[in-house]
Order: sequence, then C-alpha cells, then structure tokens
Amino acid sequence: MAATETPMQRERAQTIYEKSKPGRRAAVLPSAGVPEPPLEELIPKELLRVESPRLPEIAEPEIVRHYNRLSRRNFDLDTGFYPLGSCTMKHNPRLNERVAALPGHARLHPAQDPRRAQGALELMWLLQESLAEICGLPHVSLQPSAGSHGELAGLLLTRAYHADRGEQRTKVLAPDTSHGTNPATVTMAGYEVVKVATNGQGGVEMDDLRAKVSDEVACLMLTNPNTLGLFDENIAEIAGVIHEVGGTLYYDGANLNAVMGHSRPGDMGFDIVHVNLHKSFSQPHGGGGPGAGPIAVSERIAPFLPRPQVTRREGGNGSGPSYDLDFDRPKSIGRLRGFQGNFGVFVRSYAYILSLGADGLAEASEIAVLNANYLKARLAQGRAGKHLPIAFDRHCMHEFVLSGKPMKREMGLATLDLAKRLLDFGFHPPTVYFPLLVEEALMVEPTETETKESLDAFADAVEQILAEGEQDPEIARQAPYSTPVRRLDEVKATRQPVVRQALS
Repeated sequence: MAATETPMQRERAQTIYEKSKPGRRAAVLPSAGVPEPPLEELIPKELLRVESPRLPEIAEPEIVRHYNRLSRRNFDLDTGFYPLGSCTMKHNPRLNERVAALPGHARLHPAQDPRRAQGALELMWLLQESLAEICGLPHVSLQPSAGSHGELAGLLLTRAYHADRGEQRTKVLAPDTSHGTNPATVTMAGYEVVKVATNGQGGVEMDDLRAKVSDEVACLMLTNPNTLGLFDENIAEIAGVIHEVGGTLYYDGANLNAVMGHSRPGDMGFDIVHVNLHKSFSQPHGGGGPGAGPIAVSERIAPFLPRPQVTRREGGNGSGPSYDLDFDRPKSIGRLRGFQGNFGVFVRSYAYILSLGADGLAEASEIAVLNANYLKARLAQGRAGKHLPIAFDRHCMHEFVLSGKPMKREMGLATLDLAKRLLDFGFHPPTVYFPLLVEEALMVEPTETETKESLDAFADAVEQILAEGEQDPEIARQAPYSTPVRRLDEVKATRQPVVRQALS
C-alpha cells in the first residue's frame, strides 16, 4: 500500500463484498400478513440451494455510493471527447430518451396482440419507410439487433436469393479495409472469404477485383466511405463488375453517418444495406447494447426478408390505415430473433429522424465531414504531422487514419502508448491498430456533435504528448496515471480473462 494513500482512498478502493457486514440491511420488509407456504412447495426440492447465495449485506447509502463510484470509473460521452474511429460515438439527445421512456413505449409487452399495439406498429412502419428513403432501397426489416447481426442477415438473404435461382455460390469478396466482423460473418454464413486489395488512393484495387470475380462469387461486402474514411469514387464501376457476374452488393452501414442525406447506397448500386441505429441515428451504444441493425434491400432481395414484416393496410369506408405483422412469406429466411427488435431503439431513432428532418440529417453529415477534415488538418500541420502522418492523405469523409510508424521509429513509442497517455488528458483514445493495412494505425472520428474547441483541445493534447515523448518517452510508456486501474497486460487479459467478481 502506498505511503501517501489516505484512509478515504483505501475505503473507496474496497469492493462491495469487502464492505459487507453480517446482518446489515438496506431495507426490512414488513410481514406479508398471509400464511407463507413452505419453500419446498413453491420450488422443486432439487432446485433449492444448499447454502444461501453469497450476496453482500450492506446499507442503502453504501449501495448508492457503490454504483456511483462504478459509474465514475467508466469513460463515457458525458465525460469527454470520444473519437473512437468507425463507431460514431456522438451525443445522443436527451429528448429521445424522454420519448422512449414514455409508458406507452417503455411498458409495451412484446407479445401484445397487433390489434392493441397499433401505435407501436405504426412507428415501426414509419421508421422502415424513413430508412428506405435514406438508403435508397424500397424494403426494410427492423429485426437485426446489431450491425454484425445485420451483416449475417444480409449474407443469409444473399444465400436464399442464389438458392432460389438454383445457384450454389461459395465465395464472398471483402476489401482488406473491411470491418473486422465482415470476415467472421462470411464464415458464419458458410462462405469462403476472398480479400480484395486496396489501391494507392485508399479504394478498391479494380484490377484485383476483376481478377477475383467469377460465377462462384455470391457477394461483395463493402462500406463507402470505407474504414480509411475515404469515399471510393469507383463505386459505380464496382457495382457493375459484381452485378455482371450475378453477385449481390452488400453495404456495411457503419459509416452511413458520413453520407446520409447526400448520397444513398441504393443509388450507388447496392442491393442490401444494414443501418446502425446505435451509430448514425442517436441510440446510445457500447457495453454490448442494446442496438439495432435494420436491413434495407432491393426488389429482387425483398421476398427473402425475415418474417414477420410490419405492414400497412389502407382502411375502407373512411377508416384510417391499420398495421399488422405479415407471416405469410414463403421464401423468407425466417425469424432472426424472438420478437421484432429493440423497440426503445426504434423510438429513439425515429424521434431523432423527426427532430432533424431531411435537411437536418444532411447537415449532420456535413458537420461530421467538416470536423474530421478540420481535425485532420490540425494534426497534419502541427507536430503530429511529423510523427503521425495521414495514411492516405486526401480529402476524408467522417474519419481519417493516422500512422504511428514514424513515432515508433523515432521515439520508441507505440500507438498503444499514445492511446493510453490520452486518457490522462481526459480523452478517450481513437481506435488503434485498425484497419490492419496501416502500420501502427490510429483511426479518428470526431462526429458532428463536437465543438471546434473540443477538436483543438484534442489536437493540442496529441502534440503535447509527442513533445513529451521526445524528451522522456517513458512517461507515455507507463501511462495511464489517472485511471482507477493502471495499464493492464492486454495479452494476458485476452487469453486469461477474469469475468466474474471473486467472492472470497
């Protein structure tokens, strides 16, 4: 124990189990006033515990302080700038939270009869229509629960489409800039991954693409702009190459925030798009969810969408429209989840779309691109430009990628060291070591909700860390210093994770 550690610091470092005292209670419930049957009559004897669960015995104020301390040990968007590349960690308006918490939304049971859930079904139908317009594709399913789930849905739709045509295709193309989940999804869907190279401008290498297309190719998975933050200007030609051999073109919607309201994947030639509601459309994310990854598809893919689909029927005799769940879809790939999706996510996202409108969505993309290019210019022109050059130095979209290769060569500092030191300056680090084709990569995405002052402060911090590294690189190598836990052995944490609280 450090000599300077105070009793208060020691007390705050204790776990809730260490604070536990036998017999201490947060509340004492009154007698029920009715006869209590033996527990064995309520629960089968073989399911009863032999010993009581080892739960902490603690007073209510200590419980509140425990959870308050835990909340302050996490970094979140309310704490500071969160430029995590390819994640779009933007501010989520509190208005959307209030709307999602309304009783009619928050207390709706997922098994409610559609006749008594017309408002919810109408909202879902309107969200589907909004996403269809934004994506430029006519049909949408809200079922997928995340981007990776949407990816799987897209490849299952591709498989069903080809099977319906009597085709047995085995390969899926994916650029070497693709999201890490793309190759995993391809394998889960039973296909072989074929990597496509990147050209000197950061886009798909067309000659390599042409060399790898054949009638064995089921699909090309692509995001545009890609994970380098660059818009592929050859997208129309790419779509033509894939469609010429009968394949589908799949759009990973993780980067839709850069183009929504300005260009649409459907107009680029994509057949299937997944949309991250928990990125572009204001649903808070992180920590495993909840999320949503709806898919929008072209006419030729529509018959295979998951069932049931939310549908609208026009009323007769002057009555208004009604909404229902359509299970009669003989070519459908079936259900992707138990119910229709994370309804609270749908509410927040539709509220966000309504509050911004078409012009607001376009403006959000414009500011996201402006912020990324401003921050890129700040870092390129200062000290950072010498040690962290832009990997592909051209006009970027919503994010950009730096390379820490010179920093490592000149100072002996790895990208990870810079990332850890940023925590001491109050910033969450950018995404590091991705995409893999950039050595010592840092992927920075500032989003549209950050001010110029926040961007300047981040650039100043990076430059200060680099100046510090020239004088004493050991400072960054031992960072962070201000976090509840110092630097961990990340290799050991990956190989030997501790995922539960020790009770003894």
